[in-house]
Amino acid sequence: MRARVWAPTADAVVAVIGAPDSDRVREPMTRGSDGWWHGPELAHGTDYAYEVDGEGPWPDPRSAQQPYGVHGPSRVFESGLHRWQDGEWRGVDALGAVFYEMHIGTFTPTGTLDAAIVQLPDLKATGVDIVELMPVAGFPGRHGWGYDGVALYAVHEAYGGPAALQRFVDAAHQAGLGVCLDVVYNHLGPDGNYLSKFGPYFTDAHHTPWGWAVNLDQDDAHGMRDFIRDNVSRWLTDFRIDCLRLDAVHELQDDSDPHILAQLSDDTAALAEREGRPLSLVAESDLNDVRMVTPTSEGGYGMTAQWADDVHHAIHAYLTGERHGYYVDFGSIEALDKVYRDAFWHDGTYSPFRDRAWGAPVPAEVDRRRFVVCASNHDQVGNRAIGDRPASTLSPGAQAASLALVLLGPFTPMLFMGEEYGETRPFMFFTDHDEPLGTAVSEGRMSEFAGHGWEDLYGGEVHVPDPQDRTTFLRSKLGSGIGSSSAGNDAIRAWVADLMALRVRVDSREAWAAHPAGASESAPRVLTMHGPLTVHANLTDTPVTVPGAAPLATFGDVTDAGDGDLLLAADAVVVVPAS
Repeated sequence: MRARVWAPTADAVVAVIGAPDSDRVREPMTRGSDGWWHGPELAHGTDYAYEVDGEGPWPDPRSAQQPYGVHGPSRVFESGLHRWQDGEWRGVDALGAVFYEMHIGTFTPTGTLDAAIVQLPDLKATGVDIVELMPVAGFPGRHGWGYDGVALYAVHEAYGGPAALQRFVDAAHQAGLGVCLDVVYNHLGPDGNYLSKFGPYFTDAHHTPWGWAVNLDQDDAHGMRDFIRDNVSRWLTDFRIDCLRLDAVHELQDDSDPHILAQLSDDTAALAEREGRPLSLVAESDLNDVRMVTPTSEGGYGMTAQWADDVHHAIHAYLTGERHGYYVDFGSIEALDKVYRDAFWHDGTYSPFRDRAWGAPVPAEVDRRRFVVCASNHDQVGNRAIGDRPASTLSPGAQAASLALVLLGPFTPMLFMGEEYGETRPFMFFTDHDEPLGTAVSEGRMSEFAGHGWEDLYGGEVHVPDPQDRTTFLRSKLGSGIGSSSAGNDAIRAWVADLMALRVRVDSREAWAAHPAGASESAPRVLTMHGPLTVHANLTDTPVTVPGAAPLATFGDVTDAGDGDLLLAADAVVVVPAS
């Protein structure tokens, strides 16, 4: 690799070569006409950093590996040295695939990419199509969620570094699984972010919840735009990633034409053509705007799919009865019915939580598989006061109902790790920052959850886990459910297997609708979902009779009631052919 770095306003750049405790060599670099500085050739495994106008040395903004942490020198990693064994892999279409969100640090006891490889065949056997990794880009400390990454071209060293990610993707492909990587381009974390030392990567013309915005439309914006575009290409080629999930794209504030998202969509489409396999971009967007998945040729941003949080909120609020925070907008059978018909609950309607009209309608002709839905994910679990999963409080039948609604609906479904067997251990917010940032994060977390009604929800005083306490991280690791056998785990696992087998009968073009059956419309009692299949869920404590004489899948006690009806015991769920 030849040393090169973009520093358009610098007067001098020096490559500092060698490990921190060695006699490091200083090599002045030469400036090109485009703001890029060029230096010596560096062999695989060489440690290096850059000085800019006498300050530093700082890590390479495009560092492939940070063996000494995000503040130390970078290390050259030649991605072409890996000998891929996935020659039979032809890719995977993200639309309609079953996604499985995974946090590497808590998925296994050791928390590494290599350790997670062992579980990949089991995930494939479960019915998973794509494993979605929470961010692996280099971030400070050993453990965290990864959304405060600062070395966006690197792979977190505690997970095994870049070579381990290549091994993971290779093994996933050989197991018949695609890999989606969660990437964060809307901001960088505050600890170890040296981009501004090199050039105008940020701008105060726009602001985000994290401060200054990334520079996408001001002077020298091509530097950050190329940084993002090249990063996308790197993951999809050097690591053979199949899909990228773009975090909070509504904070990519770009008034230029083309919008950065449209540019990434066109780039990815061209790359997929060259690679000869499907490549996908999935956006997390808070805008409820179908423009996100409208083709760029029609004036849209061209994303393959987008997360549809309204579906999660409608399911969660209906089943749990929770109405705090943004759940105040949800919980009724009407909300559940509408999101299954239209994807968005707020499509230009008034939102009490936002105190304004929100969103826009989704045309009927838009493929509902372009909306990724779930009953749990890292945000909706980890951003609760104590990180409690729905499975820790919902009855087994309510869990079964939520899984049926997600896996058999018209959308692209996603499971959160452990959900496939009913994991009850929490997934909490955890960090590993140095001081004084660590204390600030801890105090901010405590303050954030003060006075938000959590005492009423949990029935008493709430002790918010300290994100800086290592036990918060350790308690968030999955239990033994993946490989264990218990009555509860086995029942959920068998139900998921039945639902996966029924997915071949689901057509996203067919309409779905939700109906209550003999219960209050505001309470999780008896629910019927109609579509290509029909799901009946009895979440009461007494038996009920429902139509459908030929069960396709049952959870709990379901018996023939005669006359074309079925008797559902308390907390039972059944799937029957559409009437």
